[in-house]
Formats: sequence, structure tokens, C-alpha cells
Amino acid sequence: MGNSPLTPHFENGENMKPDLEEALSQVDTGDWKRIPLEYGDVTLEINVPSDSVEISMGAVPSIDDWQEEIERAFSNPIGSPKLEEIVKKKGKKPGDMTVSVTVSDITRPVPYKGEKGILGPVLRVLESQGLRRENIKIIVGTGMHRASTREEKVQMYGEEVVDQFTVLDHDCENEDLLASIGRTKRDTHVYVNKDFYFADLKIATGLVESHFMTGVSGGRKAVCPGLVDVKTIEKFHGPYYLEDPNATNLILDGNPCHEEALEVAKTVGVDFMVNVTLDKDMRLTRVFAGDLVEAHMEAFEMIKAYAEIPLERQFDVVLTHGGYVGRDHYQTAKAGVGAIPAVKPGGVIIIAANNRDMEPIGSMEYKTLSHLLRMQKPDGFLDLLRHPGWRFTKDQWEPEVWGKPLTVVGEQGLIYCSGEIPEEDYVIIPGTSGYEFLLPEFWGRSNPEKAQAMVQNALIYSIYQLRKGDITPSICYIREGPYAIPVFRKSGP
Repeated sequence: MGNSPLTPHFENGENMKPDLEEALSQVDTGDWKRIPLEYGDVTLEINVPSDSVEISMGAVPSIDDWQEEIERAFSNPIGSPKLEEIVKKKGKKPGDMTVSVTVSDITRPVPYKGEKGILGPVLRVLESQGLRRENIKIIVGTGMHRASTREEKVQMYGEEVVDQFTVLDHDCENEDLLASIGRTKRDTHVYVNKDFYFADLKIATGLVESHFMTGVSGGRKAVCPGLVDVKTIEKFHGPYYLEDPNATNLILDGNPCHEEALEVAKTVGVDFMVNVTLDKDMRLTRVFAGDLVEAHMEAFEMIKAYAEIPLERQFDVVLTHGGYVGRDHYQTAKAGVGAIPAVKPGGVIIIAANNRDMEPIGSMEYKTLSHLLRMQKPDGFLDLLRHPGWRFTKDQWEPEVWGKPLTVVGEQGLIYCSGEIPEEDYVIIPGTSGYEFLLPEFWGRSNPEKAQAMVQNALIYSIYQLRKGDITPSICYIREGPYAIPVFRKSGP
């Protein structure tokens, strides 16, 4: 973004906290311990008080032999015949059959390409049964995300797949590419991608991980919101759904987002599903192949068992990160929401995020709405979204969910640290800018170095302020960022 009245230019250090240097000199860090904090594909080294608590996902064995695990999953599908048998039961000559395989975009770390990928085996089974390559379409389930670049497609699916198969991006706003499937129980008139809906064989792929709206990702989400129309996504991401207390991490029962997505996916019809789960270090833990519902539920139970972290108390300061998904500020909302159960009301959430996307904040609509959230505060922003005269706007749901941590910790308590976002652009996103904790000598450093200094100094400053208020601060850090799900259940009446 260029300079404007809304995006003023700051000289190096001009916006720094006036008492930052005093805080840095007053807090003794001599006995602190060092922890690694994920920042995209690099690791920040942050010093934290020695009594800080690490919140981490449970241990789960990773898979050493990926090919053996993929073969096992395809040979023993859950609640479903093998993919080869499904092809034969279609009652159509394989050479005449059309197939659509929906895949995730660059925002999800799904292992698709190469020997350790799940896409190659799917395509090989199809071709082994006589299906013609030209009749197989791979559809990127973008939902309302932007279209993928060729470079991103190659990075995700491999150059051989991109060169030899038809790989298309879904476009939720192109009516010519959509077909009606009728209305859901919640009276949503749904349109879905024609190439997928009218294919003789439909295959859904993806990653099952905790999700701050639908409980978990994967399964039905490959279809809804991945392949549906803009109006359906608007309702799916509207306040009526998102403000429901069950629309949150690791909850499916009574979750309106999950129930709507599942109804849509069932109506569209998915013949075979291939999903994966990953551990805290993004290593494969299992492949789930088979029936859309049964295989996905089995994956959900596995994720819930090791991603959910019961807490007996909350903390004054919570340190977290955007993880792989935190490519931009828009996606990093997952980390902000995930940290809520761990922080005391009025506490501090410090987020490190490598916003390495070509648009480090998000779309123009998202930037505008984020600035509106900053001006109107969470309650005012929600009032606008619920007003009968409000026109639903693309990406409004992420500012809405950013309002949830803001409601708990306030504007000063949400500290966002990303070297990829220019200082002048922080005025349009909620919370406190990490640049306020950056000494002038760090302005010329690399983005990871700037982010490390932001996080370190923000932590020291927060501790300093809490001690000034006669509080002995408690600190925790969430090792896996948005993927670990702390759950605090207050004891007593």
C-alpha cells in the first residue's frame, strides 16, 4: 500500500513505545531459557522466563515409510470399497468416464507431490483402470481465496502433474461454472462447481487439522466452502454461523458450519476421500482413505486426541505463531482465536507471523474491513455486520473472528509481530504493531531478525508493565501455534 492519510509514513523508531528502553533495562533476563518459535520456514530464538509453560500437542508417531502408509490406506479404505472397485461399479466404460479430484490450495500443507504425496497414487489408480488422462480434472478448491499461480501449483502438486493434467482453480463468482443443487435445511440455495458436480467420479482430498470455525478441516470442507458459490460462502461465513459458540476448534456436534458443509457435500456426492493428518513438525501421521463421513470422523477422533490440550489455569501472557497457514494476516486469525482459552481476560497475546504471501495482509476488501474493525471495535463491527442494510463483503469473516481475541485482551493486549508487513500498514489492522517494540538499530535488518526483536521486546515490555501493576506474570507459549488447541474449563460452580 502506498502512503495516504490512512497509511502515514513513520521514520525509523518514531512510533516506538516511549518507555521501551526503560523496560528493556529494568527486566533481568539473565536466567531466562531459550525457546524456538516457528516463523514460516525459519525459527526465531526467543528468551522466556524460566518458569514459562510450554503448551504442546500430544505425541503421536509419525510415518517413516510414506509409500507403505499410502498403500495401506488405499488397500483398506474406511467404510468404502477400494477406488478400483468404485470405478468398476460406475457401469460406464473407463475410457468415457470423467473424473474430478478436488485439492487444497497453497494455504494448506497437504503433501500432494512426489513419492510422499497422495495425489500421484490417486492418479495412478485411475489410469490403471483405463481412465483417460484428458478426462481427469484437478480442481483447486479455493473457496473465496485468490486463484493459484502456476508456481504455487507446481509447488503443491508437482510440475509433472501441472504439465500433464488439467488443473483448474474454482471461481466462486463465475456463474457459468456453477450448478444449483437446491436448498439446505438452513435454507441456503447452494451452487457448486460444475466440473466437480457433473463428473462421473468425484474424489475429495485434503488435510484434517483443527479449524476455528468448522471444528476440523478436511472431508466435507473440500466441497463446502471449497467448491461452492459466493452467496453460500457468505452465509457460511456470516455472523449467524460464526457467533455460534459451537463454531470453534474441535467441536462438530451442534456446529452450524460443520453441519451445513456436510449436508452440501453429501448432496453433491463424493465417491472417495483421501485425507492426511500431520504431527507438530508437519510430518505425516496417517492417511485416511474411503467414505467421506466415516473416514473423516476417524481422522477427527485422532486429531482431537492429540491436538486438544486441557488447561487448569490461564496465563497473563501467551506467545504463539501463525504456523504454515499464517502466510498473511488474514490466515493468521487462526492463531489469535486459538490462543483465547489460554489467556486471562485483559492479558496479552503476542503473535509472530511470517506473512510471506504476495499480499502480506490480504485482499483489498480484507484490508478495508480490518481498518473498519480497528475503528469500530469488535462490538461496533458486529453491529454493522448484523444490520439489515449491510451488504456482505468478501473476507468480512476474518476481521469478525479477529474481534474475538480483541474482546478478551483489548487493542493493547493483542501484539502482532511480522516483518513482512510495512510499518505504515499496521494502522489498518487490529491490535498493537510489533514495530512499537523495535529499536531503531533493527529497522535495517532482515524480516526474521526484525520479527525476533519485536517478539522478544514485546514479551519483556509486557512483563515490565505487569510487574508495575504488582502482578507476578505467568507466561506460556504455544509450540504449534494455530494447530494446538488449548481448552480451559473453569472448575467450581
